[in-house]
Amino acid sequence: MKLQSDPHSGANTITGYGDGYVEINKTPYNHAVLLSSDGNIEEWPVKSFDGLAAANFTQMAALKPELILIGTGNRQRFPRPELLKTLIEAKIGFEVMDSQAACRTYNILVGEGRRVLLALIVEVP
Repeated sequence: MKLQSDPHSGANTITGYGDGYVEINKTPYNHAVLLSSDGNIEEWPVKSFDGLAAANFTQMAALKPELILIGTGNRQRFPRPELLKTLIEAKIGFEVMDSQAACRTYNILVGEGRRVLLALIVEVP
């Protein structure tokens, strides 16, 4: 699926998404990423939803976003409550959705000028 972005905004945007890849600023990635609207694109050491660990949530919280979108792969799944504890204690809002929906929502929030972090699991077929 191709997603449209505003090339004049200067923010990182999702320009495409499909099985086994996400395209950020027209560059494809075939691994999980942490993507902030105004910062770096980082490889996120998560191979699958079942591999989520407390350290992954600590890494997200350390970036101090306004909101975190967690894309859980091809379908929506909810992390165990003890994993979300770090975000709750840091008073960082979060939403959990399938990765495709997370990509669309991320672009909308970036367009609104929000400080959002996308934690995206890319499932390789």
